[in-house]
Amino acid sequence: MRLVKYSNHQLDDLFRLTPFSVGFDSMFDRLLNMPETASGSYPPYDIVKKNSMNYEIRLALAGFTKDDINIKYEEGTVTVESVHETTKTEEVHLVHGISKRKFRRVFTLSEDMIVKGAELKDGMLTIRLERILPEEKKPRTIDIQ
Repeated sequence: MRLVKYSNHQLDDLFRLTPFSVGFDSMFDRLLNMPETASGSYPPYDIVKKNSMNYEIRLALAGFTKDDINIKYEEGTVTVESVHETTKTEEVHLVHGISKRKFRRVFTLSEDMIVKGAELKDGMLTIRLERILPEEKKPRTIDIQ
């Protein structure tokens, strides 16, 4: 399998569909302005669909405390970053296997998704998301006249 880095130029084929789509302007704007993450694959994470309305983002953050992590939710994105300051100690690590490096991870949410809360337990950060459907988007029956 070959991995290809995301590029806005790869969306050209998708934008050729714009004459045939109505009301997708905000989706195309979001795709163009997708934030890039500088952290690569760290920290590892899962995105879990609990049911049709509830999701979770889970990040493995062994060694971090809630004071070491900042979560920001704005304009359809959730940003998780470390604010951990490394301090010099007298300790000498013979093996340093637990990574506690700086990271920044950005997740783009759909317009109908909101953040319900977050919890850090046993080295696992869980961000709870809920999909909110306004009345006008809920399925309804159309009467035939």
